[in-house]
Amino acid sequence: MPPDSGLPGTTPPVPAVWSLGARPPRVALIHYWLVGMRGGEKVLESLCRMFPQAEIFTHVVVPEKLSPTLRRHRIHTSFVANLPMAPKLYQKYLPFMPRALEQLDLSGFDLVISSESGPAKGVIAPPEAPHLCYCHSPMRYLWDQYHTYRDGAGRLTRMLMPHMAHRLRQWDVTSAARVDGFVANSTHVAARINKYWRREAEIVYPPVAVEEFAPVASHELGDFYLWAGELAPYKRPDMAVEAFNRLGRKLVVIGGPVSSVNALQGKAKDNITFLGHVPFDVLRGHMARAKALIFPGEEDFGIVPVEVMASGRPVIAYGRGGALDTVIDGKTGLLFGEQSADALVAAVERFEAEGMDHVDPAGLSAHAARFSEPAFSSGITQALGGLGIPANAIHA
Repeated sequence: MPPDSGLPGTTPPVPAVWSLGARPPRVALIHYWLVGMRGGEKVLESLCRMFPQAEIFTHVVVPEKLSPTLRRHRIHTSFVANLPMAPKLYQKYLPFMPRALEQLDLSGFDLVISSESGPAKGVIAPPEAPHLCYCHSPMRYLWDQYHTYRDGAGRLTRMLMPHMAHRLRQWDVTSAARVDGFVANSTHVAARINKYWRREAEIVYPPVAVEEFAPVASHELGDFYLWAGELAPYKRPDMAVEAFNRLGRKLVVIGGPVSSVNALQGKAKDNITFLGHVPFDVLRGHMARAKALIFPGEEDFGIVPVEVMASGRPVIAYGRGGALDTVIDGKTGLLFGEQSADALVAAVERFEAEGMDHVDPAGLSAHAARFSEPAFSSGITQALGGLGIPANAIHA
C-alpha cells in the first residue's frame, strides 16, 4: 500500500517544513470545548508546552476559566460558539458539532493533533498534514454508556436521542478514518477504540503533576481512608458510603457538588466525614496521610489514584478501566473484581489483614513517576515519529 494513500493506518507524506526547516511548522490543536480545567485540558496544556506556537480550535470557550498556559495561545471557535447561550448549553448542540468541525479552515497547517472525548477528531486536515488523535474516550453517550445517559435524560431528549445518536455514530466511525494515528490514554480506551472504530491505538498515559505530591513521615499518617473526586454517580461514592457504614472505619470524602454531598450525608454514619471542595493543600495533605484511597468507580484512566500513589499511599480500586494500568494488585494497592459494597468491604478487610498500609512510600512514588508529564511528552514524540515527524523538530 503506498504511503500516501490516505487510508487508515498509513503514514501521510511528511510536509517539507518538518524535514527541511524552511519555516516554523504550523500546528493546530483541536479540543472539544474549553469551559474549565479538567483532565482533558491538562493534556491540552502539555501539548501547548510541546508546541508553544500552536493554535487551538474548539467549539466554545470560556476564557476566564482557562489557565494562563491555554490563554497564551490563539484560540479559534466553531460556529457553535455563536449559538444561544453556548457557554452553558454547548452539550445540547452536539448534533451541530460534526458540521461545525468540518467547516474549520486548517489550510496551511503542517500538523493536526486532536484531543478527543467529545467531537474533535472530525476536522478536515490538509492532505499533507499528519493528523494524530489523542483519545481520552470515544463519546460515552453514543457508545457504551448510551442507555445510561438516555435513561437519565429529560423526556424530550429521550425521544430525540435514538435518531440523533444513530446519525452521530455513523459520523463518528466515518471521521475516525480521517485520522492518521490514534493514541489512547489507557489500555481500556485503546480496546474501546478498536471495538467501535476498528482502529489500533498506541497507549500514552496522560500527564499527572506527580512532582506536586510527596509522602509524609510515618508518624504523620492518619487513621482514615479517603475518597476524593467529583461526586458523580459513575464514580460510585454511594458504594463507598455503604461499605464504610458497615465497616465502621473512618472515611473522609472530599469533593462536590453540594447537592451530592447533602444526599450522601443523609445516608452516612458518624464515622464518615464530608469536607466538600477544599483547597489544594488540604487535599494534598489528606492524600499523603490516608491509610489508602478508595476508588470504586470505573474510569477511562483516573488521575486521583496516581496522585495518591505519588503521595506515598496505596489504592483500593475496582479492577476495571484505567485502574488496571495504574494500580499493581498486591504491590501498590488492591484490586477487587465486583463493583459492589460487599466486594469493597472484603477488599478493605484483606488490605488490613495483609498489612498493606505499611507499603513502601518511596516505591509508590517511584511507580507514580511513570505517569509524569515528561513521560507523556516522550510518548507523544514517539507517536508523532510514527507519522514521520522527527523528534528534533518538536520543541518542549
